[in-house]
Amino acid sequence: MTSSWTPDELDHAGPEHLDPEFVAGFDRKQGFPDPTPEIDALRAHGVGEDATVVDLGAGTGRFALAAAGVFARVVAVDVSAAMIRAIGERAAAEGVTGLETVRGGFLSYEHTGPPADAVHCRHALHQLPDFWKTLALRRIAAVLRPGGVLRLTDLIYDFQPDEAEGIFAAWLAGASTDPARGYTADDYAEHIRTEHSTYRWLLEPMLTASGFEIVETTFRGRLYGAYTCVRR
Repeated sequence: MTSSWTPDELDHAGPEHLDPEFVAGFDRKQGFPDPTPEIDALRAHGVGEDATVVDLGAGTGRFALAAAGVFARVVAVDVSAAMIRAIGERAAAEGVTGLETVRGGFLSYEHTGPPADAVHCRHALHQLPDFWKTLALRRIAAVLRPGGVLRLTDLIYDFQPDEAEGIFAAWLAGASTDPARGYTADDYAEHIRTEHSTYRWLLEPMLTASGFEIVETTFRGRLYGAYTCVRR
């Protein structure tokens, strides 16, 4: 998807994703998230060992590398060349074979081969404003076969506008004090100011309008949402 009005996805993702030092510390700052629950969610909704799985916004590849040991074909997609390089280096170090890497984003990834059985996306969709989220979700639906599964986790606001001040104050108060080991209050404040997390009550109609049925939803702390959706 390219036109004179298509945004630069790398610009939305932030220049830090080009910084090898940031990439090297990315997993530690994220808290070394365990990909097992995400893989289990796909398997619980019919994604089998012969499946093709696309990981959009793959980061350093924690999910993609683990998924490559479970599913037949895994494609790790990220807008950052530094992230793609990190995935390749980690795959080589861990002896992972059959993992494909593609530099691309929600609006630029071009899927090849048969439609995917599943798409995984963790903490990446918030990089796009709401108009572009909807187009991204429609493009994800086009990548999937009918009945294919989208597993989406992100910073999503499960509250009303008049609750924002109190919820954000509590979120910042619970932030890490060590920027090398977690997200600090300054990091959270920057996210609120400059990134594009949206309200749950806006995102869910976007998913429905984009061709998905929401089959499972869980929230943590009214800020972090996980969705399992099936393409109609």
